[in-house]
Amino acid sequence: MSALFSPLKIRSITLKNRIVMSPMCQYTAKNGFANDWHLVHYGTRASGGTGLIITEATAVWPEGRISPGDLGLWSDDHIAGLRRITEFISSQGAVAGIQLAHAGRKASCAVPADGGKQLDLNNGGWETVAPSAIPFSPGERPPVMADNICIERIITWFHEAATRALQAGFKVAEIHAAHGYLLQEFLSPLSNRRTDDYGGSFENRTRLLLNVTEAVRSVWPAEYPLFVRISSTDWTEGGWTPEESARLAPLLQKAGVDLIDCSSGGNVPGAKIPIGPGYQVPFAEIVKKTGILAGAVGMITDAGQAEKIVAEGRADLVLLGRELLRNPYFPLQAAGDLGTQTEWPVQYVRAKQ
Repeated sequence: MSALFSPLKIRSITLKNRIVMSPMCQYTAKNGFANDWHLVHYGTRASGGTGLIITEATAVWPEGRISPGDLGLWSDDHIAGLRRITEFISSQGAVAGIQLAHAGRKASCAVPADGGKQLDLNNGGWETVAPSAIPFSPGERPPVMADNICIERIITWFHEAATRALQAGFKVAEIHAAHGYLLQEFLSPLSNRRTDDYGGSFENRTRLLLNVTEAVRSVWPAEYPLFVRISSTDWTEGGWTPEESARLAPLLQKAGVDLIDCSSGGNVPGAKIPIGPGYQVPFAEIVKKTGILAGAVGMITDAGQAEKIVAEGRADLVLLGRELLRNPYFPLQAAGDLGTQTEWPVQYVRAKQ
């Protein structure tokens, strides 16, 4: 039996296979609202056999968007458009997940198609917040250092967005604490130079993420899984390390997290990252050894590779990004490559042979 196509039960939710669509921003929303592009984009991957679909980084507050094209969930008005998507995902036998995010100092940027640079305050941009007033890149506008009032608001925004996500029909929530966005900015000593209760020691730098996790878990039903995506390393001396990721894992588990989605980088421009097939899988191994479920992501592109990662116990799930952009039907083809069976949409069965 294929390990990749074996089901995985987390709390009351059973994933039909171990293939997950990694969150990938589409930069196609207006004022945070999902539209037909999002429905077709996510719906196609669900009909293509993916077990869990995690939607792109969805901002918990307008100023927490990476760009004006990001999805949002800071208003009840956003719920209906997202529910349309979750209902279709569920109808295809997949599970709908959402990534809740705040971009921190990497917010207020143009969409990538327009260059992705920081937007001027007089040209559609807005003030950003971060643990310290350190810009992401030299020459950028420095963020505002978040005071305690702002920090409490951030926790509340995640709490309220999780409540809306539940109303929108999502069964898995993932807190985004990776890729140089706000929660990772607090974790890393390279971006967090605070001297108060949210900076300095490991305990202080992890405090906001743990507080956000507890706030989300308090409204996320006990029967539904909660994930956290982390950057397992900054790939830069003096930054966040894999050892700290392993130290963080049991704290997140105690706070109610079921799986850690192990990515890396994003907090330091120009970091030297040894990119190659499965280059981040060792981070999932490190985290998994602490006793929590772990997801592997990063240049996982073929069925044999994904099968081996799961079969060898290196990760519990594999998250595919670019490969699912290239081929929405990767899971259907992977099942054939591995000589196993998976259910096809009845509309497509004639193409199975």
